[in-house]
Amino acid sequence: MKRRFMLPAFGLAFCVALAVSSCRTGSEVVYAGGGRVAMDSLWDVAPDADAAALLAAYKVKKDSVMGAVVGKSARAMESGRPESLLSNLIADVLRESAAQVLGHPADVSVMNMGGIRSSLAQGDITVEDVFEILPFENALCVLTVKGDVLMQLFADMARRGGEGLGGARLEISADGKLLGATVGGKPVESGRTYTVATIDYLAEGNDGMTAMKLAEEKTFPAGMVLRDVFMRYVKEQAAAGRALTSRLEGRITVKN
Repeated sequence: MKRRFMLPAFGLAFCVALAVSSCRTGSEVVYAGGGRVAMDSLWDVAPDADAAALLAAYKVKKDSVMGAVVGKSARAMESGRPESLLSNLIADVLRESAAQVLGHPADVSVMNMGGIRSSLAQGDITVEDVFEILPFENALCVLTVKGDVLMQLFADMARRGGEGLGGARLEISADGKLLGATVGGKPVESGRTYTVATIDYLAEGNDGMTAMKLAEEKTFPAGMVLRDVFMRYVKEQAAAGRALTSRLEGRITVKN
């Protein structure tokens, strides 16, 4: 008799064990597959009453914290390659935050699109919004690099079709080649030293940013988780009566 099993996508070892066990019992595995189960509103159709009662008190507390309004956005912002409103904004916040280490903004800032996990709607910004946009514990890292290494970093970014960038402008080709770069409006000098504000995850060469491993110096200031830095920025703008905004400035342009 043939029996059909649905196995989890991560269960390779389990699949092998099941095949051996089935053979011993005279059965035969004819299909093994996996997939994702969306955790959406479908699961709220018939909620478990006991679980809902248990969680109710925690939900009130969570909503009171996460639903707090910390600022406003003058426009809707999303992230995307080669350049976007939200990635520009976060890159600028990163660049400015390096002043706490350097005494001035970094020459360049780099933020990966993969680290930005949601968009920002126009209007009120809540604590939950900030957590959804920046859910990871990524923290500020300030790098010191020579110009030739900086150009390698820009080439890494070009291969990925663009990433969040501040303080510089790149021209890249549609097939991912770096065609030109300037920092502060000037060509990059190979022997000059530049500072780069980024996150610790990228500073270790992850997400294709292998050039960062060649940095001459890396500083990881304590208490500078990017989400917290961004939250402070939102609150500071609100205290000054300003709503968040951003512009597309041609920081990364694609030439065909």
